[in-house]
Amino acid sequence: MISIFSVGQDFLSAQLKYVRVSEAWKSESSSIKSKFKAAGISSAGFYLFIRAFKQEKQIEAWVSSSPDGPFTLIANYDVCAASGGLGPKIKQGDLQVPEGVYSIDRFNPVSSFHLSLGIDYPNTADLKRSDKANPGGDIFIHGACASIGCLAITDTYINELYMIAVLARSSGQSKIPVHIFPFRMDGNAMQLVDRIQSSNQWKPFWENLANVYRFFEEQSKPGVWKSNTSGNYILSN
Repeated sequence: MISIFSVGQDFLSAQLKYVRVSEAWKSESSSIKSKFKAAGISSAGFYLFIRAFKQEKQIEAWVSSSPDGPFTLIANYDVCAASGGLGPKIKQGDLQVPEGVYSIDRFNPVSSFHLSLGIDYPNTADLKRSDKANPGGDIFIHGACASIGCLAITDTYINELYMIAVLARSSGQSKIPVHIFPFRMDGNAMQLVDRIQSSNQWKPFWENLANVYRFFEEQSKPGVWKSNTSGNYILSN
């Protein structure tokens, strides 16, 4: 079955040496291949984008044959555990799931939570608003349905998402973007944000983060974002 993914096999082969990854591949490869076929995108060379919504408790997997899109939704996973509430993570031990623009920086095939994909929190935007001494870290998308600041999905779901991410990396995608939002930041939601009292500390942050959400909705690609000196996300491409 591995032969259908002929681009950049080294990372895939290394991951398949781990028992959980090998089992995930055996159980999910047919489903993954079917999803790509339905989307009309080659599973031998593609780009992956992940979006997460804390309030809706959902994680989406989008793929494209080009980094410039358009991206197609191929999977939607229910979050079965996520600690904390709305608002970004600011310090170690606050149990908050981060909000912002991130990427996958680690693949853990021997995680205490089955399989896990590491998120590169804190980023430069986070460091503008987080605790300077101890902003926290070790944030993952993982299995096992337990959370202390992470996004947990079922073991079956993480088997599939993990393998899609492995295949994206094996296809040559060195940076897999992950956008985490407090909620779907559409017009109705942002009208509610507009009504939040100006003293609410997260209103300006959410209004800035909504630009990231709207860009993907309008352009069908995640874009490349960086942080300015104020800790706001600005488009860099």
